[in-house]
This record gives sequence, C-alpha cells and structure tokens, in this order.
Amino acid sequence: MPTPPTRAPILVAPAAFRGTLRAPQVAAALARGLEQGGWPVDPCPIADGGAGTLEVLLPALGGETAAVAVGGREVGIGLVDEGAAAIVELAPVLDGDAATSAPAGELILAAAATGARVVIAGVGDARPADGGAGAATAIREAGGLDAELVALCDVRTPVDRVADALAAAGTVAGAAAAALGRRLDALASQLPRDPRDVTWSGAGGGLAGALWAVGARLESGAAFVLDALDADGRMRAARAVVVGEGRLDLGTLAGKAAGELATRARQSGVPCFAVVGERAIDPFGARILDLQAVLEAGDPAALEAAGRRLAAIV
Repeated sequence: MPTPPTRAPILVAPAAFRGTLRAPQVAAALARGLEQGGWPVDPCPIADGGAGTLEVLLPALGGETAAVAVGGREVGIGLVDEGAAAIVELAPVLDGDAATSAPAGELILAAAATGARVVIAGVGDARPADGGAGAATAIREAGGLDAELVALCDVRTPVDRVADALAAAGTVAGAAAAALGRRLDALASQLPRDPRDVTWSGAGGGLAGALWAVGARLESGAAFVLDALDADGRMRAARAVVVGEGRLDLGTLAGKAAGELATRARQSGVPCFAVVGERAIDPFGARILDLQAVLEAGDPAALEAAGRRLAAIV
C-alpha cells in the first residue's frame, strides 16, 4: 500500500507579545494546537529590533552570550562570527520612559569594547524621554564609536512623524501627541545631524535617529531577522504562515515583524493567518496584509486553542 504524501508544515512565526509572552512561548503554544489538529509545524519565532531580537537572532547566527557592565549592572549581549559582531537590545537598559537614553549609548560602547567590529543594536520598544539625545552624547563624549553601528528599527516612520503615527494608531491622545511631536522636533534639531525626514529615524522614540546622527546605519529590523532565519525559504516550503504579535494595529503596517512577514507571504502566494493579543486594525488594514483570518489570544491556553481553530481552517 503506498505511503500517503507528507503534509507541508505550517510556518509558525510570531513575535513577542511585549510585556507578557516571549516569541518562543507564543510559537510553542500555537504549535501545540496545530499539532493536535494534525498539522506538522515549523516553529520560527521572529523579531524586528524590539523585544526578543537577541533571543531569536543568536541561535540563527551561531553566536554565544556574553555580559558587559553598564551603569553598575551586568547586561547580556550576543557575540557572533567569533566576536567580530555584537548584538544588543537597547530597550532593556532604558526603564520605561527613561529620562535619559545615556545607558543605551554606554551599552553600545561596551559592546564595541569587546573587540567587535560591528555592533548590531535593536532599538525597538525603547521610549526614552530625551529622544535618544543622551545616547548620542555618550557616544560622542567617548570620542565616537570604533566599530560600525547598525540600528535595527521596528518602524519606518521618520522622527518628525512619530507623534502623528501614534495618534493615528490610538496609542497616544491628541494633545499628548502634539506635545510629544514638539519635544521630538526640538531634540532632533540639536543633534549633530538632523534626522527629521530620515526613514526609520523615529524607531525607539527617536533613538534610531539620534544614533543615525552619530553615524549609525538604519535598517529594517524585521527584514534583517527574517533573512537571518531564512524565513522566505521556509515559507515557500510551508502550507501556510501564522504570524503573531501583542497588538495588531497601524504600526504593524509600518515595519513590524508580523507585517513584514505577512507582506512576504502575500507576494509569494502563501496563505497567512494572524493570532494576536489584541486586534486594533480596521478591515482595510487587514486586507492590505491579506490575512485570511485574525484570532485573538492572550495567554498560552488561549494560544493553544487558537492553534486548534487554525488547524481546522488552514
């Protein structure tokens, strides 16, 4: 009797649900549900320069962890290519709406001091109150950076349009957005190079633009990570793709990992589904991403159940 053909797997590629679940946790829960529904899965946690970037990049690039001292505490970084490149996440050293972004600059300097010739810095999810000015000052006062600096950005919005984007997404009220816009505009005008109108410069609350002002190259964090994970090749071998993030909104369309992968899936003709903590995007936005279905699930049990539901409709 002939052996039945093997089903193509489902590529399960969520980003972290910021503040609640890491990307591997989300992927594992969705995978359990899909497997219970009879589907093989290819777990592929993703990131875009924000939460989880170091965690998903390091295994893909064959690196190792290390620690550097920043402000009297040990901070974990990644070293790849035998230490020739260092990977850091900047948001964790900036507590909430940090008054100064200087610790981010100090972390970049400490990573370069390991001997790395390239420092890959994830700026996503950072929201320093100084728009990145402190980080730029720290790097300048150290005499500049003796390494190439690549800033991985999670939104392509220029710094002078960040406030409008946040207001449009409903994450910042109108008056507060206007005040934020004025503050970021004033801070940007005082940097060594003016980052206003520079694509990606608004990532990290303007931190990306401040780093660009002292020589950083700004790149799409989502594209960088997806390429490192060979997401395109894995997607083409898959029956469908499942993306995920904590909040599906207009920001998803502006460079977030879920939006980038959904766009690639649409271009490749691979069906794409989304499981998110909160859906805050209108039907038109969902059509732009060409999502076949959007399910809401905010904890492991709900994510597993969402996987089972997807197994029935993929």
